[in-house]
Amino acid sequence: MRNKNISFWLFLTPVFISLGLVVIIPLLFGVFYSFTDWNGLGFNEFVGFDHYLNVLQEERFLNSLWFTIKFAIVTVIVLNILGLALALLVTKGLKSSNLLRTIFFMPNLIGGLILGFLWQFIFVNVFSSIGDWLGTEGLQGWLSTPGTGFWGLVILTSWQMAGYIMIIYIAYLQNIPSELIEASQVDGANAFQEFKNIIFPMVAPAFTVSMFLTLSTSFKIYDQNLALTNGGPFNSTEMVSLNIVFTAFTSNELALGQAKAVIFFLFVAIIAITQVYYTKKREVDL
Repeated sequence: MRNKNISFWLFLTPVFISLGLVVIIPLLFGVFYSFTDWNGLGFNEFVGFDHYLNVLQEERFLNSLWFTIKFAIVTVIVLNILGLALALLVTKGLKSSNLLRTIFFMPNLIGGLILGFLWQFIFVNVFSSIGDWLGTEGLQGWLSTPGTGFWGLVILTSWQMAGYIMIIYIAYLQNIPSELIEASQVDGANAFQEFKNIIFPMVAPAFTVSMFLTLSTSFKIYDQNLALTNGGPFNSTEMVSLNIVFTAFTSNELALGQAKAVIFFLFVAIIAITQVYYTKKREVDL
């Protein structure tokens, strides 16, 4: 038993070292620098909570935070609906189910910057060509307004992540005992009753995991935002991650950018922990 305990901690040691060097120590340094006038090379004085007060009064940051919240809400809903729908489709015993799984998952393998430029071409050039062919102005000038820019980001993110969320739901759908489905069919349950009373309660743990992943991913998106709209027009589609990078590396206000990062970290952590708590509680109720 003693040897097993030693082996267990020996295997975990590299993980703890990596976590400390890559995550914990940089986080602590970042929090410390946010209370100073750090310029990337050093600092001269402590400024206390001045940066945090300035951030909470900065209209551009607050607008980007509100845009990010709206984007996260819509994307979480769309992704989970799409992911579950695709999972239900490919677990119906179709001959092409394995091919469909591969096709649906493939967009998740493409990098965010490449996806952003790819969809920028689609929204700007392809949509404009289709609009000219149909003789409608509704498809012209995509990404040139806050509304179309918002939905462009939602479409891009949903297309990229739906297959990944699908895999999570598939893992739980395949563990549903076939006897339960057969018994419900014998009792005369229709498709909706079968989904409501058997499938959804059985995949509730998957809902908790996918909610956490989609929520955290939606809040921290950067490269897709950069490549697709770069925050335009007039910063109306700028998300918080892009705003932080702009503050730190374009405006060269590194300490202020770090204060924004700390506020954003706490904001996302509180939302994610709250979400996991309530969805786990929901699993027990089900």
